[in-house]
Amino acid sequence: MQHVAIMNKSWKLIPKILSKEKTIESRWYKTKRTPWGKIKPGEVIFFKNSGELVTAKAMVKKVLQFEIKHLVDAEKIVQTYGKEICIINKNPRTWGKLPKYCILMFLTNPQIVKIPFAIEKRGFGTGAAWLTVPNVLKLKKLE
Repeated sequence: MQHVAIMNKSWKLIPKILSKEKTIESRWYKTKRTPWGKIKPGEVIFFKNSGELVTAKAMVKKVLQFEIKHLVDAEKIVQTYGKEICIINKNPRTWGKLPKYCILMFLTNPQIVKIPFAIEKRGFGTGAAWLTVPNVLKLKKLE
């Protein structure tokens, strides 16, 4: 499978992935949803900022999944992996409603996509921030 991670542009995370400052992509959810249970080492994640083209990719080296039952669970994840995640808000006490699930994807071999491309998200839901498909190029918008 291949994946598209849609990023918040204001956090400026794609350059941090390419510079290897950010070596872990994280997703924090209230429910189990993609990529929970659907991403494996050796698969590729393509990255794009919301409203922009796909501009980067990296391979998944390792995946960790956590169920967050208590605030201390989230704090432990942030304390252990926060630097590599480049987490913006390092204090889970200020996050509002605590997520119940966390997926960490350890990245390797980050690269710029030679020819950036737009994707067609129809069918994934308007708010989808993660897409899992057999072939990302099938999502490529035709000009």
